[in-house]
Amino acid sequence: MITVIGSANMDIIAQADKFPLQGETVRGKDFQTSPGGKGANQAVACARLGQNVQLIGTIGTDSFGEMIVANLRNQQVDTSYIAQAEGPSGVAIVLLTEGDNRIISIPGANHALTPQRIGELKSVIGASQLVMMQLELPIDTVWSVLKLCRELEVPVMMDPAPSSSFQLEYMSYVHYLTPNETECAQLFGISIEETVSNYPNQLLVTLGKDGVCYHDREQIIYVPGVPVQVVDTTGAGDTFNGALASQLVQGNDLHSAVQFANVAASLSVGKFGAQGGMPTAQEVENVTDKID
Repeated sequence: MITVIGSANMDIIAQADKFPLQGETVRGKDFQTSPGGKGANQAVACARLGQNVQLIGTIGTDSFGEMIVANLRNQQVDTSYIAQAEGPSGVAIVLLTEGDNRIISIPGANHALTPQRIGELKSVIGASQLVMMQLELPIDTVWSVLKLCRELEVPVMMDPAPSSSFQLEYMSYVHYLTPNETECAQLFGISIEETVSNYPNQLLVTLGKDGVCYHDREQIIYVPGVPVQVVDTTGAGDTFNGALASQLVQGNDLHSAVQFANVAASLSVGKFGAQGGMPTAQEVENVTDKID
């Protein structure tokens, strides 16, 4: 069982031909709402790939909360440990243009996930093969999860987003850290090559269309991206994390897991919405077979 501890949001998506400049109003092309949140996205990515996955998180008492849970259940994610807190659910305002995005995340009920709640779920977390985390939770809660997982000897995969919440001390607690190239520069302040060399088989840097970079203790490895027609990059990183986790809990080696996750992330940008393009295992394998 993979346990995702993180955010569940409703994404409010506006599409336009260009991003507005400071003080500018632009005419939009389309508007949609779509379930999101990095925690929920990663859980759905795992489920789409056939893994048993549960999400520990919090929703609000609004209609968005009901929609978030209904969607997770429909995607075969175990929602037994999603609590409800008074007030609004988390939302993300997504501006989308030319396949690129800018996002404002508003935590809402996600910040009601407390260290006390994590402690109450010690047995659930302890029975997990892998815990997946992001940084859309209160810092105290993040620390409580990391310390508990170390005590229970449960490996942790962390997506350090938003990067402003990252603390370098986390590195001694996490087995895998998966920043994108912008986040990597913000977190460590040195070149990607030097950074991955400092954290072999632990730091996996996603490079968008250029693939993934990591160090395997002997050399720097570049896994090239898969050319696709980009529709929406939202959720590509979450797909990478979910796919990587799905492979690791099946006992696959890190290199083959990274290759699989890289293909999954590439496929995800071909459809609209954070979760809309997340592929099945068969879809990933079909592309992987062609590459091989």
